[in-house]
Amino acid sequence: MSGCAIAFDTSNYTTSCAWFDGTDGVNSGRLLDVAQGQLGLRQSDALFSHVKRLPEIVRQLNPAGTILAVGASTKPRETEDSYMPCFLAGSSQAEVLAALLGVPFYAFSHQQGHIAAAAWSAGRTDLLDVPHLAWHLSGGTTELLYVRPQSPAVVCEIVGGTSDVSAGQLIDRTGQRLGLPFPSGKALDKLAEDAVGGNFYLPKRDRLFFSLSGVEHKMKQMAERGEPGPEIACFVLRSVAETVHTITAAAREQYGDLPVLYSGGVASNALLRRLTPDGLFAQPRYSTDNAMGTAILTYRAVRHDGQQNL
Repeated sequence: MSGCAIAFDTSNYTTSCAWFDGTDGVNSGRLLDVAQGQLGLRQSDALFSHVKRLPEIVRQLNPAGTILAVGASTKPRETEDSYMPCFLAGSSQAEVLAALLGVPFYAFSHQQGHIAAAAWSAGRTDLLDVPHLAWHLSGGTTELLYVRPQSPAVVCEIVGGTSDVSAGQLIDRTGQRLGLPFPSGKALDKLAEDAVGGNFYLPKRDRLFFSLSGVEHKMKQMAERGEPGPEIACFVLRSVAETVHTITAAAREQYGDLPVLYSGGVASNALLRRLTPDGLFAQPRYSTDNAMGTAILTYRAVRHDGQQNL
């Protein structure tokens, strides 16, 4: 099968479009503009921003070869009640393009796309065809997933994660306290490099679920005491990393020694990667929101349907 699949992903943080030809691909994406001091965007503002930005993103794409199919992330997760208006921007563009080109349209969840992009960029696309564990660590999601193949995509069961504040929210709230730009992951990561201490806090947990509000409370106390920014940054990032590390070990006791894939913007954190030498991490540019994973799943879908019709 010669040609490529194109896909759109319009999350609450990033406008992106990508192509994938079965081996290689390119993702074109850009963060939405968020005013200094704000923690994200209203859905209506995000949707409007995506609509304005999509032409610019697509012009930078230059897909390789014939377009075989078009896909899109249409919702956060693959459950029936999962919905977020900002995904309408990408999914509507994708459906229109597919209709004009006379090619199939495929819908996937944002979470499925994250897992596919992480597996591909880690050199382990084989994980899409076998059971494994996966962390989705982002601004809105901190979930441990039991992932099973469901050709041509995957099905994800939430088996652990945070019960309140997500890891990304905690990081961004810390960044706001320290006067860092939003989203704050990269800046907080860099600030933590200058820390002298290495304190952290492991929150209470119920099996594989835990609460990060305690870490946030202690972060606020440190800020109120006037402790240095690098120490606060390191405390928060190490608390998140140690918590993820502890929960992963417990999950492997329950589910067996399965591979563990890390996706989502928080998975690009350098400290988490150092503490998890056996983890399978997406390349940093494919840890954050992107359309590459959805393009990969779209290519797999059109190939699967083509084989079924032979």
